[in-house]
Amino acid sequence: MTNLNVSLAERSYTIHISKGALKEAPLNEKISSKKAALVTDENVWRLHGPAINSRLKSLGIEYSLHCFPAGEQSKSLGSLNRLYSELFAAGMQRSDTILAFGGGVIGDLAGFAAATYMRGIPFIQIPTTLLSLVDSSVGGKTAVNLPNGKNIVGSFYQPAMVIADTLFLETLPEREFKAGMGEVIKYAAIEGGELLDELQTSEAVANSHANIEQIIYLCCKSKAGFVERDERDTSVRMFLNFGHTFGHAIEEYYSYEKYSHGEAVAIGCILAARAGELAGITAPGTLQIIEGMMQKAGLSYSFAATVADIAPLMLADKKNSGSEISLVLLKKIGEPMAYKIGQKALEALFAEDQL
Repeated sequence: MTNLNVSLAERSYTIHISKGALKEAPLNEKISSKKAALVTDENVWRLHGPAINSRLKSLGIEYSLHCFPAGEQSKSLGSLNRLYSELFAAGMQRSDTILAFGGGVIGDLAGFAAATYMRGIPFIQIPTTLLSLVDSSVGGKTAVNLPNGKNIVGSFYQPAMVIADTLFLETLPEREFKAGMGEVIKYAAIEGGELLDELQTSEAVANSHANIEQIIYLCCKSKAGFVERDERDTSVRMFLNFGHTFGHAIEEYYSYEKYSHGEAVAIGCILAARAGELAGITAPGTLQIIEGMMQKAGLSYSFAATVADIAPLMLADKKNSGSEISLVLLKKIGEPMAYKIGQKALEALFAEDQL
């Protein structure tokens, strides 16, 4: 098992990465009261409920089950209120622990509940999708959506531990695995270096199942570095949003139904690279490198919409300031930068370009 430390003083924690990490990680050391609330979704519980039930029972940990419908609709104030009520009914106290067992939706919902229930109780991330393994389970961002935007109500709240067990990926639908590769390629674009080499040598992107533990480690190492330098997202951590301002707007434009988060981020990375080249900021050929990795990963990015269609939604993004849209662009691979642009200027930049 590979262990990666996220160094944040008293909020530091370890990411345990392996095929079988659920059985190997010292879970009992972080559940001191031997009482937990297991938050999951219906699909994950059906597939992996027996495995986590067996592990918790072997450690003598009692738990209450809180199971939500799978999908973005569960990342809402309604689900959050339901979870608060269930936690109270289960007798959860500040010394107990919440286990977030699922993908990014469950991690965000359970994490925000942990941050706010009784003013904060410990929680552990046990991600089950590639996207949550490489990104959302690490760094302490927790949130729910509002009807007018994604992740509008949230908090920075670090987990006590992350258990990154690649066994869960064996039941992940291929479409969801590919969507997770959108976030992986985002890291390669902003980080370059070893991860970019890993994805460009041999056929690593197309055959990423074979070396997935290394890919997860490199993505988590990259994110840990950004979080350690900027835990609360005021400077360099913002670079992790490469592709996300476009991506979030695409998700909202299609009412969170047509594209998953990872797929929308993949499109957003293409658009951010294209915007940078059109503006003369990004080195020529950068878009081609990113497109090549996306194609190898089986990610399509041809869509019947225009930037003008999604620009109003981009203007409402929570990362913006004033009347300008905040983007992360690339000078070149491995050199991200912050860039602000007005809505009309962005639309003019793309003119009749299709997404």
